Amino acid sequence: MAMALVNLDFAEELKAYGVDTALECFNCGTCAAICPLLFEHFPRKMIRYAHVGAREKILEQAQDLWRCLHCGLCTRTCPRQAGPGELILGLRRFVLAHARRA
Repeated sequence: MAMALVNLDFAEELKAYGVDTALECFNCGTCAAICPLLFEHFPRKMIRYAHVGAREKILEQAQDLWRCLHCGLCTRTCPRQAGPGELILGLRRFVLAHARRA
């Protein structure tokens, strides 16, 4: 298993994909608890990857991003108004842009 490189500037890079609250989350787990998918700590896992800038992990597990129904439950219940659903959409945009360059 390869170790993911940490990129603390990734949150700034995500602004180009419509995400300006990437670091607002304090990882409380409310989004994972309310998410109807109940899939391997989604969306919490992807949010954590975005926090540490684990680009490789996001790209390796990109298919998980399309599991999101964008129902809005996570965003409505987030105590920090961090917009986890919008972060997931931004990560989708990031993955698509990266795929076009590859």
